[in-house]
Amino acid sequence: MTMNSVTESVKSNFDNLLDFDKKGLEAYFSKIGEKPFRAKQLLKWLYQAGVTDFDEMTDLSKSLRTYLKEHCTINLPEIVLEKVATDGTVKWVLRMACGNRVETVFIPEEKRGTWGVR
Repeated sequence: MTMNSVTESVKSNFDNLLDFDKKGLEAYFSKIGEKPFRAKQLLKWLYQAGVTDFDEMTDLSKSLRTYLKEHCTINLPEIVLEKVATDGTVKWVLRMACGNRVETVFIPEEKRGTWGVR
């Protein structure tokens, strides 16, 4: 299954949790009757642990995980182009769920890396 078919199969009435920043997630959780700290928990799963399966987010209650599965999605951008230069620099073009494209570059350095988005 390609990312396009996954994206196309996502129901339009599902909330893509990647569309929210931390404050937006706090407001979202408050709106559905949850405590705002759930946003921090979700962000840790997504960005620190790399987990996108709600069932694996074990510090969220079972009822919240069920709600998220029934009403939300984590719709990652599709990589439409990837170029790796001989120096290790990587350029990606990403297609967002709305159809917009974002160009991004990662430049590896000895002790760190530089990331650019355009």
